[in-house]
Amino acid sequence: MPTAPATGPAADPTLARFGLGTAAVGRPGYITLGRDLDLPAERTVEAMRARTHALLDAAYAAGVRYFDTARSYGRAEEFLGAWLAARPECAADVVVGSKWGYTYTADWRASGVPVHEVKEHSAAVFDRQIKETRALLGPRLHVYLVHSVTPDSPALTDPALHARLAELAAEGVRVGLSTSGPAQAATVRAALEVTVAGRPLFAAVQSTWNLLEPSAGPALAEAHAAGWLVVVKEGMANGRLADRNATGPDTAALRAAADRAGTSCDALALAAAAAQPWADVVLSGAATSAQLASNLTAAGLHPSPADLAALAPLAGPAEAYWRTRAALPWA
Repeated sequence: MPTAPATGPAADPTLARFGLGTAAVGRPGYITLGRDLDLPAERTVEAMRARTHALLDAAYAAGVRYFDTARSYGRAEEFLGAWLAARPECAADVVVGSKWGYTYTADWRASGVPVHEVKEHSAAVFDRQIKETRALLGPRLHVYLVHSVTPDSPALTDPALHARLAELAAEGVRVGLSTSGPAQAATVRAALEVTVAGRPLFAAVQSTWNLLEPSAGPALAEAHAAGWLVVVKEGMANGRLADRNATGPDTAALRAAADRAGTSCDALALAAAAAQPWADVVLSGAATSAQLASNLTAAGLHPSPADLAALAPLAGPAEAYWRTRAALPWA
């Protein structure tokens, strides 16, 4: 059974540079732009399970070996766990990361829900959710992250929680955190300082980095230098950098660069993330096999420093980016 690499993909050849996230297909509602065009008209559990399994099959066949899920992604852990159980040859050489700290509350509804997920980073929630994750993924849990940590999270200060996480790390699971919000860099740097019995507690981070919001980059470089596994999420900014949506003046530089390179906006956006020397894994959040295929063409793109400089004007203030993201509708 594979374990998470000690120092990134170079230490474990099964960990490809690109991974597949299941946020968009594990539940009927999410904030990716254009989901109504991508998913079955009837988003039943059966239909979403079939879509998830088709994507996992396609990703594995293409060479993807990192799969990301979370307790709050509806039934995504269940779908992934069933896929792994049915395909032991695949389960033997993939790395699975999941996240805890949000409880899914939408009851399989896509919209009209006051709250889709409730956040709590307490030891009690960890105790409950690690059992739920283990029940669905069994021994196939290699990376377990505190979901969406911000600088005020007790995940950075609670000694009881730290003790629980240290016990999990001692079992061989790589313990870490995901980040969100305009203070991602501060969160990562605070997490780098957390120790238990004089040893660093965290060893993995999953952060938002994309051409519109690259502010976490320097802190992620520090995490990578410390030996952490660094996973990039939302490399396409919840669909804002997809071909069908990258049509406004704020993404004109991306469209022009993609046209010059003869590629898609999504592939170039993900290639820009993969070009960051600290990025170990870049997640695709595809909801269709066609999207996944397009996303994974990023592996064949190698933007030069000049190419990346031409894309730098897309970046704006982190606060503005996160305000826009917070306003995206669940659909």
